[in-house]
Amino acid sequence: MNEFSLLRQKAGLSIAEAAETIGWSASTVYRWDRGEQIPRRAAIDTLRRVIADRVADEPAHAGFSFIDLFAGIGGMRRGFEGIGGRCIYTSEWNSWSQTTYQANFPGDSHPIVGDITKVSAEEIPAHDVLVAGFPCQPFSIAGVSKKIALGRPHGFRCDAQGTLFFDVARILEHHRPKAFLLENVKNLVSHDKGNTFRVIQHTLKEELGYHVSVRVIDAGRFVPQHRERIFIVGMRDSTGFTLDDLPLPLPQSGPVLRSILHPEDGTERVNEFTQAHIGGPKGRVLPKYTLTEHLWTYLQNYARKHQEKGNGFGFGLVGPNDVARTLSARYYKDGSEILVKQKAKSPRRLTPRECARLMGFDELGQTPFRIPVSDTQAYKQFGNAVVVPVVRAVAAHMKPWITGEAEQDLFYSARRAANFG
Repeated sequence: MNEFSLLRQKAGLSIAEAAETIGWSASTVYRWDRGEQIPRRAAIDTLRRVIADRVADEPAHAGFSFIDLFAGIGGMRRGFEGIGGRCIYTSEWNSWSQTTYQANFPGDSHPIVGDITKVSAEEIPAHDVLVAGFPCQPFSIAGVSKKIALGRPHGFRCDAQGTLFFDVARILEHHRPKAFLLENVKNLVSHDKGNTFRVIQHTLKEELGYHVSVRVIDAGRFVPQHRERIFIVGMRDSTGFTLDDLPLPLPQSGPVLRSILHPEDGTERVNEFTQAHIGGPKGRVLPKYTLTEHLWTYLQNYARKHQEKGNGFGFGLVGPNDVARTLSARYYKDGSEILVKQKAKSPRRLTPRECARLMGFDELGQTPFRIPVSDTQAYKQFGNAVVVPVVRAVAAHMKPWITGEAEQDLFYSARRAANFG
């Protein structure tokens, strides 16, 4: 990647936005970005100023440090920075996700590290908290006593070797951070007939000595999407922390899709972030997001065929007062899990901007999330992401135990009880 392309992405600008900002044609900027021509020095300097201005506008972080593993596009990071954390290390192997991550966190003094399996724990800086939305893989389970008898290694170094959880475990073992947060799909508990979760629990509790609390949370309490994910929190010290008393909004109080859909009535403020998805009078969503008659007919026939067989396969058709199904990484294919009703025409997909809102990356009063990649890549990224408000709620619940505030409260409560007992 050349210097111009890297700076453009860190500035969070598309080719068209960069052309408008720099004052050159989009075709010229495209050639600079591809490395086909040497860019003007003034253009490079302009991009650096844009990045510097963005960094200056971001609040300074204090409190505690954390590392962001299997970072995706930064959902876990947004949650922890939202409660005062400071990210000091990032690992993400997918180049397109790196592009989006860099565009939204331009002020990092640390680079994004690619494949964490090739990084030794010693190369990672000391940190207070480890966060990771690690991919789920099956583990090989074998009896510890049998391995000992055969003189073979046992424990997570053997059971989890070759899985990405092994990398989480070895980093925890080396650095012993105060806390960690791991996130995964709800089915992690039953994955590989329960073997996967058994190894994870045994490793974290018995081998690494962390005090672990687990809870499945439906993001529908925060965003208009039914999305159940498992959150695993570990505390190095015995603090009494538990996710059981994490305060959550009532299920029936969650928002509906109206809160994230383009209103298409002219009231939405169109800017460089939404312009890519809106066109025509009254801020209408671009026609490319409407399903073709052929695809819509196919999806209806497919659903009908499976309904007749008693299967639950089919599309999810929703309106502004509904709550969506789970957004998945395959959404770019046909959008079938979340199709938005339209009057007198086929339904449409959500736009990438609406997906950003559905996943909590875009929130009122915050700087809009940059989407510097194609629609296809954006759909994959948001479908694989965490829901930011859920992570922020968990992080806020963890914070007093990370910073020591909870221990201070317990200490003073005990003193007051002793003085007045």
